[in-house]
Amino acid sequence: MSSIPRIRWLVIYAVTTFIMAVTVVTFFKEIGRIERLADVLDAKMGELVELTRKNQELQEKIAYYSSPAGIAHVATEEYNLVRPGEKIYKIEIVSDDR
Repeated sequence: MSSIPRIRWLVIYAVTTFIMAVTVVTFFKEIGRIERLADVLDAKMGELVELTRKNQELQEKIAYYSSPAGIAHVATEEYNLVRPGEKIYKIEIVSDDR
């Protein structure tokens, strides 16, 4: 009869050890998964910050080019238009290399 209680304790010990081993392995796998997710989150946050900054710059450009000063800048730089009363100076470079 004394062997039955020993077997019972041996089974209890084996089951307990198995459950603890599964728990520890699962715990460390989850820690690794959390670290990978944290890295992905950091990368996405950096991307979000960069896109937010770029969006802010574009909003500022839209605001500038929608203003009278921005429209005048585009008209002057892109289309060579002048305001009434402005003088245009043309600089020609003549070379004697002919």
